[in-house]
Amino acid sequence: MQAARKITVQIPAELLTKAQKASGAGITQTIRTGLELVAAGRAYERLLQLQGKVRFSKTLQELKADR
Repeated sequence: MQAARKITVQIPAELLTKAQKASGAGITQTIRTGLELVAAGRAYERLLQLQGKVRFSKTLQELKADR
């Protein structure tokens, strides 16, 4: 299991309520999910910057045939 940190944060009650309703989870899991989405968003931004700059050794047809 990964090391965990216990933190205290001030979050507007209305924001937390909306997030919990959207996630259907408790406070801790809702916060974890939100943090994971923020981290994933950064990764997606970096991937979008690569758009059109990556060359593949196989064509799309070759990749489809390799399934």
